[in-house]
Amino acid sequence: MIGDRWGVSDDEIARPYPCDDFVTSPTLRAWRGVSIEAPAEAVWPWVVQLRLAPYSYDWIDNLGRRSPRELRDLPEPQAGDKFTAAGGRELGRIVSVASGEQLTGAIMGAFMSYVVVPRDRDTSRLLLKVVMRTNRLVAVGVSVGDLVMARRQLLNFKRLAERHRSGHSPG
Repeated sequence: MIGDRWGVSDDEIARPYPCDDFVTSPTLRAWRGVSIEAPAEAVWPWVVQLRLAPYSYDWIDNLGRRSPRELRDLPEPQAGDKFTAAGGRELGRIVSVASGEQLTGAIMGAFMSYVVVPRDRDTSRLLLKVVMRTNRLVAVGVSVGDLVMARRQLLNFKRLAERHRSGHSPG
């Protein structure tokens, strides 16, 4: 499918993701991934912070409100908590969490898993898989749109985790 993968290896596509447990026979399967020069424990707090804002193109999906660039003292997410917020509105629900490892949410019929994979003591991978059962035309549109937005989101998380780790002020 058009736009179904960005930044992921064949092995990362073949691995199981928690979102797979929530959608049987999805028409949309999309994978995204980014390498981060920071340990998994420096990446996880940014994934947790997804509950506050989308961290993508704020002028599009957050009504111009800037996603926080400093870590907030958020409690660990729980299944049933809100998944994210955009434009001041809560969106979706968290359906599965393994602290420090994965956060899976549901929003508008799509299920998505953010998975933090340690590489070595100083690097990690942040993987995202999106699954949805819908008609083929909608699946293509969602896949292409998600590619643009999720790519920006993962690159923002990368930049923030790397800057936070190095002690620079994320700007």
